[in-house]
Amino acid sequence: MTPEEFRRIGHQLVDWIADYRSRVAEYPVMSTVKPGDIRRKLPGTPPETPERFEAIIQDLDAILLPGISHWNHPGWYGYFPANASLSSVLGDLLSTGLGVLGLNWQSSPALTEVEELVTDWMRQMVGLSGNWQGVIQDTASTSSLVALLCARERVSSHSQAAGGLQAEPVPLIVYTSAQSHSSVEKAALLAGFGRDNVRSIATGHNHALRVDLLKEAIESDQAKGNRPCAVAATIGTTTTTALDPLEPIAELSRAQGMWLHVDAAMAGSAMILPECRWMWQGIEEADSLVLNAHKWLGSAFDTSLYYIRDPEHLIRTMSTNPSYLRTAADAETRSYRDWGIPLGRRFRSLKLWCLIREQGLSGLQARLRRDLENAQWLKTQVEQTPNWECLAPVPLQTVCVRHTPPGLSGEALDRHTLAWVDRINRGGQAYLTPAQLDGSWMVRVSIGSERTTFSDVQQLWSVMQKEAEPENP
Repeated sequence: MTPEEFRRIGHQLVDWIADYRSRVAEYPVMSTVKPGDIRRKLPGTPPETPERFEAIIQDLDAILLPGISHWNHPGWYGYFPANASLSSVLGDLLSTGLGVLGLNWQSSPALTEVEELVTDWMRQMVGLSGNWQGVIQDTASTSSLVALLCARERVSSHSQAAGGLQAEPVPLIVYTSAQSHSSVEKAALLAGFGRDNVRSIATGHNHALRVDLLKEAIESDQAKGNRPCAVAATIGTTTTTALDPLEPIAELSRAQGMWLHVDAAMAGSAMILPECRWMWQGIEEADSLVLNAHKWLGSAFDTSLYYIRDPEHLIRTMSTNPSYLRTAADAETRSYRDWGIPLGRRFRSLKLWCLIREQGLSGLQARLRRDLENAQWLKTQVEQTPNWECLAPVPLQTVCVRHTPPGLSGEALDRHTLAWVDRINRGGQAYLTPAQLDGSWMVRVSIGSERTTFSDVQQLWSVMQKEAEPENP
């Protein structure tokens, strides 16, 4: 493909994306295809001869689009907001179009320095002190793994340089909430701690980690000769957006010499609002934290921001320095290859750079405040309507609800819950995700799509009431 062909076809693709975004509300939110439908429409062998790109564009409409569940639809209330603001999409196009890789500063100076700038912009935007330095990882899963690798090496005095965990005299223990994301346990397993050495701490009535039980678990491990290593706290748990109490957790962590990692993957975006920062009071006592700008904030996936207070320890843990990567500028510059797992990195910061510049802090704040207000409105409607209940506090934008008709309980109520949410999802107007809380099914309404307005939330509430009526089969 020549640059001129790219120009012509690129205009067509940009038009296609713009048309898609302008009419996304017309599609059913959840894809209606069945397993295998997309694959059956595509040839099983690669093409022998070149195809015109126009044929690929035709297949976007005919084959791919029916298999898309529309995360940027105004009726998207599933999982979490995953906004890809169009300014950030253009940043992603720039990143891919430039086609550069960050191996060290010299391999692409702008890549390194814009990432330094943008992570510091975000540090300021969420109210963190200058004690923090950031790097862009792909996802919170990777960030949690990096955090636990750092914890492992600090507590073991860099065992990786000797016999590793196999040479440690006692097991190292990781503690986390029973409501923490599954990626925390996965990170602990990949970091070599072993499932037997991960403690899941029960939560209280507000679904946040109980510090008294954490303290008991630590004391029990010490009595057994085990060594407490790390605590992974969560601000904005996946199921209910519960807030683990950071200050007493940090106090325990300091007293025991444990690493404190804070997972604020979705909720971290809310900290651009000064009125929300009470939610992570005590964050300055943590060792590391993650927030995903590719969720509620609006950056295109994947833009996970990992912040650490001791970057030298991170570099010592993750560093590799083969001769072919050394340059004369190394002593004066940052090599992000030593800040994470992969050697090379994309120019991810352009997605966030374009978003922040195009919308400004005030624009981003206004949208998040809108979503918080809409969540509070829905919470009020649920609480004021007979046979409906909110099952958790609503500090952020997720409302956990259940419809409880008289006479229904236990498995019958679970079947009813799963049935009415399935009717909504298959109806195409909205997409919600059911989840289990305290052993029973409920429905999460995660408000935060860029296009979701107050009228969309009003419409959702009407649909919820209609589909949950007991006379519906």
